[in-house]
Amino acid sequence: MRKWIMMMGGCLLSMALWAQTGFKVVADPAAFKQQFAKVSQQTQSLQSDFVQEKNLSMLSDKIVSKGKFWFKRENKVRMEYQQPSYYLLVMNGKDIKTKDTQKENRVSAKSNKLFEQINKIMIDCVQGNVLDNEAFQAQVMENAQYYQLELKPVNKALAAFFKTIHLLVSKQDYAVVKITMHEITGDDTAISFVNKQVNVNIPDAVFSIK
Repeated sequence: MRKWIMMMGGCLLSMALWAQTGFKVVADPAAFKQQFAKVSQQTQSLQSDFVQEKNLSMLSDKIVSKGKFWFKRENKVRMEYQQPSYYLLVMNGKDIKTKDTQKENRVSAKSNKLFEQINKIMIDCVQGNVLDNEAFQAQVMENAQYYQLELKPVNKALAAFFKTIHLLVSKQDYAVVKITMHEITGDDTAISFVNKQVNVNIPDAVFSIK
């Protein structure tokens, strides 16, 4: 399960609080929440490239992975790691498929509360509902270019793995451009989304779990 959750860093649509960038608490978080949700609701589909950086407390070098990301309403996500090794994660509703070069697995988020919560986080990030997720205490901060959403787990299953999850949101289009998950172990995973294309035609077959 732990390997799956580490790769889910992959899925999951934040970054550590950077003091040097001058983040401060947003004066009107309700106004941000309303605009964030409004813009996100206009996103019917999304595809992009992503770069994942994994920092392990026992290693000095980062583990860098690259791949493709797809999203489509309702509740369809595909993350395909292409470098340095192949790994696939597909979420279609409550059903999840993972695949690497050796094996393929299918699970239902209904059968595992942690899977269910992670699935919900991923969808909420893209759909703009993440601030309504009762599994977290949330704080919204900002600097000149970005909003930062700091999510602290109150859900026991999530709190056993994550200290905080940060979302970095662009002020230009209210899109999530980076997600960072800080684990209890001291490791962290950061995923940056680049070359985004919004509301493009994505066949349902992309999200097949068969």
